[in-house]
Amino acid sequence: MANLPIVQYEEKIIETVEQNPVVVIIGETGSGKSTQLSRMFHRRGYSKSGIIGITQPRRVAAVSVARRVAQELRVQLGEEVGYAIRFEDRTSDNTRIKYLTDGVLLRESLANPELNQYSVIILDEAHERSLNTDILLGLMKRLVRLRASNLKVLVTSATLDGNKVSKFFSDCPVLTIPGKLYPVQIFYSNERPSSYLESSLKTAIDIHVGQPEGDILIFMTGQDDIEKLVSKLEDKVQALEEGSCMDAIILPLHGSLPPEMQVRVFSPSPPDCRRIIVATNIAETSLTVDGVVYVIDAGYVKQRQYNPSTGMYSLDVVQISKVQASQRAGRAGRTRPGKCYRLYPSKVYEDNFLDVTVPEIQRSSLAGCVLYLKSLDLPDIDILKFDFLDPPSSETLEDALKQLYLIDAIDEHGTITNVGQKMAELPLEPSLSRTLMEANNYGCLSQALTVAAMLSAETSLLSGWSKTEKKRKHTMSNLPDGSGFGDHIQLLQIFERWDQSDYDIGWCKDNDLQVRGMLFVKDIRKQLSQIMQKIAKGPLDVRAHGKSEEKQGYKNLRKALCVGFANQLAERKIHHNGYRTLGFKAQVVQVHPSSVLKPDELGKFPDYVVYHELIATPRPYMRNVCSVEMRWVMPIINKLGTLDVHKLSGGLGHIDEEPEEKAPDLPKKGANVAAIPDDRKSQIQAARERFLARKGKK
Repeated sequence: MANLPIVQYEEKIIETVEQNPVVVIIGETGSGKSTQLSRMFHRRGYSKSGIIGITQPRRVAAVSVARRVAQELRVQLGEEVGYAIRFEDRTSDNTRIKYLTDGVLLRESLANPELNQYSVIILDEAHERSLNTDILLGLMKRLVRLRASNLKVLVTSATLDGNKVSKFFSDCPVLTIPGKLYPVQIFYSNERPSSYLESSLKTAIDIHVGQPEGDILIFMTGQDDIEKLVSKLEDKVQALEEGSCMDAIILPLHGSLPPEMQVRVFSPSPPDCRRIIVATNIAETSLTVDGVVYVIDAGYVKQRQYNPSTGMYSLDVVQISKVQASQRAGRAGRTRPGKCYRLYPSKVYEDNFLDVTVPEIQRSSLAGCVLYLKSLDLPDIDILKFDFLDPPSSETLEDALKQLYLIDAIDEHGTITNVGQKMAELPLEPSLSRTLMEANNYGCLSQALTVAAMLSAETSLLSGWSKTEKKRKHTMSNLPDGSGFGDHIQLLQIFERWDQSDYDIGWCKDNDLQVRGMLFVKDIRKQLSQIMQKIAKGPLDVRAHGKSEEKQGYKNLRKALCVGFANQLAERKIHHNGYRTLGFKAQVVQVHPSSVLKPDELGKFPDYVVYHELIATPRPYMRNVCSVEMRWVMPIINKLGTLDVHKLSGGLGHIDEEPEEKAPDLPKKGANVAAIPDDRKSQIQAARERFLARKGKK
């Protein structure tokens, strides 16, 4: 610890923090900011007046850094030092240093908007610009005005535009802490390879055979690529002539790995053995893997992109930014001089790479974010005017408002409803939260809890899912088929079958289901049940139901799904499995080939379906599809005609001064609405000016 650069700056950091409510700390790679800042404030007594909270954008990082700090302080993890991530809380009443994901801190602020339990809040890894961190930046700006005397906020990052953040926080001070890095040689390719996976494989083997000892870190885009490369590396290493080079152990690293497998990458290499670690961008900054001397960077990352005009997500492999490239190279210089092999030409890096990564808030659906802001019920928050460091497009915010209105989370005036307030307490996406609310009314909460848990596992439960179509069909044939209603019912049936086997792990293996994923689903379901009981303020019927109730349960569940997924409805318009999505983002889509939704005896699919998400692959597909009935859909279609985004935003732009002519329902893109004055007379005048401005642009 004593050798970490940040320790040498302790006096300067503490002095600056004592004099300012907000401080930005640019801690370069290897400075020790993630582990040592919390200890620093603990030593100085800040933990006596409240918890020291440190947010991380990734769950793996929150867990691993908390474990590291607990080891350094020689305390049991979960006591003085703990962590909290979605669906897992390892803290106690004794916890003084708490690592938590940014999403968990947002959820805590619902119960305690002023976050009085904290004396220090550190937003770490802010350069990753996660959606939740960006929301927290806006909330912290507001919170420090309310708690200026007893709250300290630090925004920390390895690579962040400190001046931009400083300006956002009223010109707060910026401290730069040098890192502990050895020089890293950068090697560029002459051209972009046709296959970055094969090029990574060749480069890794060349390093292993021809370079001195030292671990190799390879950046891949996702779990599938990692598994393929790990398999190919194992084959290549085993095929090397015995004695020609040292041994090698190949380790994957990604967010879906079980904790016991993630921990392996933090253990030192065995004697006379090189580790080759194949990782996602989780290893860029969130985690530090000691011993890495060689980095292979293909220059790509997998990103989810949301298109608000279509309501469609695409999972795209995109070029990384220069900031990300710098972070990746820096992994090679932590313990000694290193080398970074960039599998792209220097000219491509200079001319084509973006300087910084596009913030997640500008490429995500914001329904959950807007529901959270609405649930705070703060009179000074107009959603379209919320103070973001980098504002999302008005189109994305309007899309989120419409989504929330259609599922009854907000009313026509933009006020959060009682249902919406309860939805915000659930750690789920709004569509699933709304489904649980409605399922409770229909008496099918038990089934809905199961479906919500299955869809929230964040991993494919079917081990054969990513294999060939032939393999997938073989796997699916041994499992329930959804009784012809679709994928949601099949997910319910799978879990119920497992329940009937007394949660037998062998049953999961026999049916090619991921054991860890299914156990996680069981735990999620239990926690959601407890939250629902708290929300309902009383006992709920969450038992599994018998066969006699099964058919009615399926029907009620599908009705609840229709309400919860009102934004995700589609009507069959084309022969076979062609559908047109309903509402304000109509487009032609198809049922994904993996779906168990069945056509009738005439080969026709149901007239109406709900879907969990739209995926833009070479053609647009609906994933996780379930049939619903027309009479359940009609009230939602009728509701589409009453949308007024100005009312929904929470602003005053909907005040009509000329009753004979109605203002347009939707603002024109880029319309500039003035800030809302304090006095009523000025409010009315501003509203009139906004209306006339919109009218003039018609």
